[in-house]
Amino acid sequence: MPRFASVCALVLLAAHLAPAAPPAAGYTQKVPVSGPTRLDWTFVVSNQSLADPPAKLSGADYDPKKQSYDLYLPERKDPKKPIPTLVWVSASDNATGWNVFEKLCKDKGIAYIGIREAGNGVPPPKRVRIVLDCLDDVRRQVPLDADRTYIGGFSGGARIASAVAFALPEYFGGVIPVCAGGEMRTEPWLRHRIIDRISAALVTGADDFNRGEVESWKGTMWKDFGIRTKVWVEAGHGHTMPPAATFAAVLKWLDDDAPRRAALAKKSSTTRAMPDGALTREQHAKAIFDEGKALLSDKATMHRGLMLLKGAAARWSDLTGGKAALKLLTEYDAKKDRPWEVDDLAEQRKQIAAEARGLGEYALRGIVAGSQYEKQRPDIAARSIDLWSVLIDDAPTSALGKEGKKWLADLEPLTKKKK
Repeated sequence: MPRFASVCALVLLAAHLAPAAPPAAGYTQKVPVSGPTRLDWTFVVSNQSLADPPAKLSGADYDPKKQSYDLYLPERKDPKKPIPTLVWVSASDNATGWNVFEKLCKDKGIAYIGIREAGNGVPPPKRVRIVLDCLDDVRRQVPLDADRTYIGGFSGGARIASAVAFALPEYFGGVIPVCAGGEMRTEPWLRHRIIDRISAALVTGADDFNRGEVESWKGTMWKDFGIRTKVWVEAGHGHTMPPAATFAAVLKWLDDDAPRRAALAKKSSTTRAMPDGALTREQHAKAIFDEGKALLSDKATMHRGLMLLKGAAARWSDLTGGKAALKLLTEYDAKKDRPWEVDDLAEQRKQIAAEARGLGEYALRGIVAGSQYEKQRPDIAARSIDLWSVLIDDAPTSALGKEGKKWLADLEPLTKKKK
């Protein structure tokens, strides 16, 4: 009996440890999340990788296993081959979007993850965590092609999709914000990663009240940052989802850049996540530190290397990799010869100009007279003027200085608020 019992125990243990069968091909609603994400959701919402996130970030009662998503998986001849994927964040708590994406996903063999219970009424940190709990739950079961995984959303969902893609670009090839934009990250090393890897496909309706934000502001600013950016303006549409044909064009445009992302990953492995796994905090901190340190050996890449070290020191300040990055940064900061400062200043000027142009375009041509944003026009114009003034004061006779003076002449009349 004891021996029989031990054999039974081994059989039960083996069954417990055996990987779950991969989900069947086809469309399934309300797939439950099996456990917490391995992806660094706290970095998206706090600008740091937190080992022990406070309950207030996602709520003290948050339970990953109570989350769910809708899933479509295409037929796969090779179960080990990573597949292209669309992650969709709705404005409502329902997983809307499948009616638009169904034919496209089936025809092109694209997986679809429709996030549930993460609408505009959900606090943004919790919303981000739900998205990443759902995404990683699929990655545990099916390998996803990070170069062709795209995250998008409608309205408020577009803002969440942008936040996730811009914080964790290694998991995505592009972002599809529809009828809203998103906030760009401020960390230089992340901006480098976004520029190098992410394609931004902005979509809006010709009569959308957010058209100016999407087309004039974010479309201009992101492109001038150096991000591969394209704007689609859908005729006859307001603040609504465009037809499937528009998304077919969007996904083709995103896929066209996949070879560039793949080539980048061969040179820099940290720019692309593995298809079904995730680095631990310790592994990721060390990898970014090692890459940053290696780039310091060449003056042409020294600035990028220092920005990677700065990113590691801030994101993982409690880990060995982060502490080593801070130590090396301190050593470089004490050097008399500082060749990287030329690149740093040039980059700062470029980014200030990009933001100034985007805000200027929005104030001058993006805000519809009589719209809900009309009252904000003077403040938006003033923000653009402030940025251009920095560049003018820095170098009045430079190309940017001269451009700034022209913008000021057009923008200053808009700063006068109507009584």
